[in-house]
Amino acid sequence: MSAATHPGPIGADLAWPDDAVEVGRVLGAWGVKGGIKVKAFASDPQALFSSRRWFIAAPETLQVRVAVTGVAKVAGPMPSLLRVTEVREQGDGVVAKTQELNDRDAAAAMAGARIFISRASFPTPSDDEFYWVDLIGAQVSNRQGIDLGQVAGLVETGPHCVLTLTTTNADAQPRMVPFVAAYVDQVDVAAKRIVVDWPADF
Repeated sequence: MSAATHPGPIGADLAWPDDAVEVGRVLGAWGVKGGIKVKAFASDPQALFSSRRWFIAAPETLQVRVAVTGVAKVAGPMPSLLRVTEVREQGDGVVAKTQELNDRDAAAAMAGARIFISRASFPTPSDDEFYWVDLIGAQVSNRQGIDLGQVAGLVETGPHCVLTLTTTNADAQPRMVPFVAAYVDQVDVAAKRIVVDWPADF
């Protein structure tokens, strides 16, 4: 069990998708013709490969929050959309070429930019795989029907991921539950519900 995009006409595609998910960061320039190096947040960066439209937000220090939508937009000359023409894994990262970046200086200026893509464009996971973004906010209970909390995040520990649960008790420490088949009985992504074999007092 593990917690793990096609070009089209320009126009409506420029609109920031409602289901945008941050999937990586630009590390800097790659080559001399506008290529960029990307740090993917997932160990398997398939989401980056299956979308040819990467929406861009500036690094946190440069973000401009739009009061009406609450969406981070790009400040300065950085493009808000990159139309990807080529993308592949290289070493422990990802490299890409886009229509918008034509030289090394333009690519270097993208360093730190946050990459978002539409959740709808993610590849379909297998039956025992789940995207982290789909698990956030899920209510977790054990086999006895006792509510253990809500998924606030996930932590990679090396061999497996761990669910971090928060409860309504403000004084309680977050509960940690390994996200492995030995402890996870059921994951209902649509219902935002997870059932685990885990004691309420642990």
